[in-house]
Amino acid sequence: MLSSCKSSRTLQENVPVKQYNAERTIWDEQKQDKQMMNIQWGIPAFDATTVIYKRLGKSVLKIELMEPSAVAVADKPYHWGYFQFPNIYKSISGDTIVTSWNMSADAASAYGKGGSGRRISIDNGKTWHSSDKSILGGGLVLSSGEMLSVHTPVALKMDELDLPAPISKVREGYGRNFTLFRHDELPEVLRGIYINRWDKNGTFSRIHASLNDTNLVRYADGDLLPIVWWGDMYELPDGSIIAGIYPSFYENINGKVDPSCVSFYQSFDKGVSWHIKGKIPYIYDAHLDPNGNKRLALGWTEPAFTILTNGTYLCVIRTTDGYGDSPMYISRSFDEGVSWSHPVPFTPAGVLPKLLELDNGILVLASGRPGMQLRFSYDGKGEEWTDPFELIPYVKGENSAAATCGYPRIISNGPNSFLIAYSDFKYPIENGELRKAIIVREIKVTKLVK
Repeated sequence: MLSSCKSSRTLQENVPVKQYNAERTIWDEQKQDKQMMNIQWGIPAFDATTVIYKRLGKSVLKIELMEPSAVAVADKPYHWGYFQFPNIYKSISGDTIVTSWNMSADAASAYGKGGSGRRISIDNGKTWHSSDKSILGGGLVLSSGEMLSVHTPVALKMDELDLPAPISKVREGYGRNFTLFRHDELPEVLRGIYINRWDKNGTFSRIHASLNDTNLVRYADGDLLPIVWWGDMYELPDGSIIAGIYPSFYENINGKVDPSCVSFYQSFDKGVSWHIKGKIPYIYDAHLDPNGNKRLALGWTEPAFTILTNGTYLCVIRTTDGYGDSPMYISRSFDEGVSWSHPVPFTPAGVLPKLLELDNGILVLASGRPGMQLRFSYDGKGEEWTDPFELIPYVKGENSAAATCGYPRIISNGPNSFLIAYSDFKYPIENGELRKAIIVREIKVTKLVK
């Protein structure tokens, strides 16, 4: 419930109206995500504002949301895939922030072919400008000074390959036709994954890494065979690396392929080889996720994976898949990723969730569609979450991808602050037209209770 608020936008049932000069908001927690079957408006935070968040009548958090900064605005209207899917990272040296975005089709045919825009900031995200300077960053920086990132190569044409007989074919929710092959029967070029590596001197090399994983299946998308291995990676205290990856397909004991799960791999040789450690099988909630039985190919997708200070492994997973907005699920591991708790839905919608634990112990969750949302947890375990903060307004009943692609990226910017990058599809330019824009905001979160 809002009180003492001069909001920068007002919430209406159909169309949000833009206003200015936000001041302070007091928000009494509503536990909106408990109403899983309905997507509701959360806390308006479209422009600069400070929110005092109250739980059970007690002020527990102060969230300072700075004015959105338009890093780049499209010079013309663009179709889906272009001028969206932002990324943000700091250089290894720490003196430069880079924001980039996609400038190609959202399809397997575009994998590995480049196509992006980029701006840099040397004043901690306050201003942005173009630069041709090569900036090393954006991967997993190891304690040795080396940096690793996953390389997605160009997808290969099926009719140009000597392929084994497929296990099966299946159609996924967005209408794509998948052909499924046993990983270990594929030509060598299609086995394993590819890792980019920079040594501590910045010298680049590419590794064709092996995957040691029984019953692993790889998919073809239409007439193309991509090598997709996406997710979050962390270096562990023993120097090994763990990665939470999607999409992962497996052949079951009946010779069929289950809907995609989330797989956790560990490497003990700096990414040269990877060994399966654990999985989160696709198990949906029939009551809160009525589209769950329609997911015959892509079950779990786009997992956000992090390791909390208390040692808990936490994973938040997307399900939205062409059948409408669907819940995000959450799962935990207490044995370093070997086994995982039964996934449970805890938000009514969301794509590409991102997790970040700040130095002050507050856990941030960013996700999109509809709109762009932030949630916070200060219990140290990611069990209790705030109501969502709305960074992008959306029109109820409108296609959830009409206002933003919904793909956020977040990076730490101090012990109690972070930067978030996201897309705004309705950014007004001088002549009143609406264009796509890439937005970056700084947000500070302070715990008001012990």
